[in-house]
Amino acid sequence: MNGLLRSVVLGALLLSGCAGLPDARTQHLGGQRVQYALAGQGRPVVVFENGLGGTMDWWARVLPEIAKETTAFAYNRPGYGDSAPAASSRDGMHVVAELRAALHDLGLPPPYVLVGHSLGGLYMQLYARRYPDEVAALVLVDSTHPEQMKGAGARENWPLWLRATMGVATHAAAKAELDQINVTGQAVLDLPPPTGMPVFILSAEQPLRETSALAVDANEKRRDLIRLYPGATQIWVDSGHAIPLEKPEAVVAALRDAVKASRPAAASTR
Repeated sequence: MNGLLRSVVLGALLLSGCAGLPDARTQHLGGQRVQYALAGQGRPVVVFENGLGGTMDWWARVLPEIAKETTAFAYNRPGYGDSAPAASSRDGMHVVAELRAALHDLGLPPPYVLVGHSLGGLYMQLYARRYPDEVAALVLVDSTHPEQMKGAGARENWPLWLRATMGVATHAAAKAELDQINVTGQAVLDLPPPTGMPVFILSAEQPLRETSALAVDANEKRRDLIRLYPGATQIWVDSGHAIPLEKPEAVVAALRDAVKASRPAAASTR
């Protein structure tokens, strides 16, 4: 979790030099104001989900490359960017329902290639397990493990400085999401893993060198994630937690493979 904190700081620095996503706009989708970016054309639609505290601009070095090949959609969850404040619980079931409503209102048909970073990866795991017929491929970018905040990773085991810093550094929507991580993780584990869809797991390699108890636990969960998705491909990336910003080319390469692998599934639903 200390790696997450560093990635938020690093993200702010890297994003300060980013041009942002193309064609960002705001409109009412699913009954609420949603800020989003939509680019490219064709199928499958690639759907991006941000991590805890992150906005859609984290994909500024990834989405434009994918939009050259197919339709790409990124958005800010309620409480982030110019999207409306969160009006419902911030557990994964509500997040997935809101995302599906937005995609429906935009007329973007499944099956999707879902890609999620950090906590966004946990939300995308839930989406893929709850609605497998709507998902052509799943790409997890240093994703939160369903049991990330259990065992040695539980909040009560965080050092005091980390608890204090996270309390100050995260805004209201992120705090609400953090409070619901275990609820979301259990919802993931209560559903069977999807079968017959390509799953790519990008894992940050640099944190493996950290030796604190919290880091060791987080790294064990990085290694364990592939157990939850039999047949998945795990790719270790020479990066910190902020892979979309530090090594966007690794995400682009995995997404191109996912799009290529999923095209027969997308074509069969036309």
